[in-house]
Amino acid sequence: MGVSTARTEREILDCFPVMSQLRPHLRREEFVARIRLQQSEGFRLALVRDGDDVVAVAGFRIGHNLAWGKYLYVDDLVTDEAARSAGKGRELLDWLVRTASAEGCDELHLDSGVQRYAAHRFYLRERMEITSHHFRRRLRG
Repeated sequence: MGVSTARTEREILDCFPVMSQLRPHLRREEFVARIRLQQSEGFRLALVRDGDDVVAVAGFRIGHNLAWGKYLYVDDLVTDEAARSAGKGRELLDWLVRTASAEGCDELHLDSGVQRYAAHRFYLRERMEITSHHFRRRLRG
């Protein structure tokens, strides 16, 4: 069916079951509002369907900075556990690369949790490089 972007409330909500596999802290009743807030800041939500079911999701944004120039940053990239190794993640990542190129981006970036070994194997197989460590400092909680 190909990759599309979620624009309607229904399309956004259809992404929740897959996105919650990556982001289990999310609550269904808050999901659309959170996506809409991020969309107001340039966020986009891409999805791959198998029939009526969403099987892969990517949240991303286009930005500029001194380190990377114009870039596409992938906030979230996840394939449904039941659909992994069927090429849907690759289809979505390839679409993100084409989108980045079409929008004149110099680079595509994403962060991945250190515990996500299978995802790391996938990213390395897809010619991505490990280029930095990501650090954080919690300010609340």
